[in-house]
Amino acid sequence: QVQVVESGGGSVQSGGSLRLSCTASPNTYSSYCMGWFRQSPGKEREGIAAIDGGGATSYAESVKGRFTISLENAKNTLYLQMNSLKAEDSAMYYCAPLCGPHVPASYLKEYNHWGPGTQVTVSS
Repeated sequence: QVQVVESGGGSVQSGGSLRLSCTASPNTYSSYCMGWFRQSPGKEREGIAAIDGGGATSYAESVKGRFTISLENAKNTLYLQMNSLKAEDSAMYYCAPLCGPHVPASYLKEYNHWGPGTQVTVSS
C-alpha cells in the first residue's frame, strides 16, 4: 500500500519561497507518474504539478513558471520548489503517485491514499 508523508510547509510572505518534500514507501516511485496537489478550504483538491518516469514535467497554469517539481530517486523523495508565492497559493499540499494536473477532479475525490499533507500559508 502506498504511504506518503509530506513536509516543508510553513508561513511566508508574498514573494517568498518554500520547498516541499514528499517521502514515500518503497516502490512508490516506480509508478508511472508522481504529482503534487493542493486543497484550500471550500475548494476541490487540484493537481498542480507532475513528473513522469522519464523526467518530463507538467504544471497547472496557476503555478507554471513559479513552481518546480523534481524527484530524487536515491532518497525516494519528491520535491516541489515554490517561488514567488502568492496569497492564493495558501492551501494544504499533498503528493501522490498520480499525474498531477492530468487527473480528473472526480478521480481525486475517490482516491483515498492521501498522506497527512503539509500546510502552506502565504500572507500578502
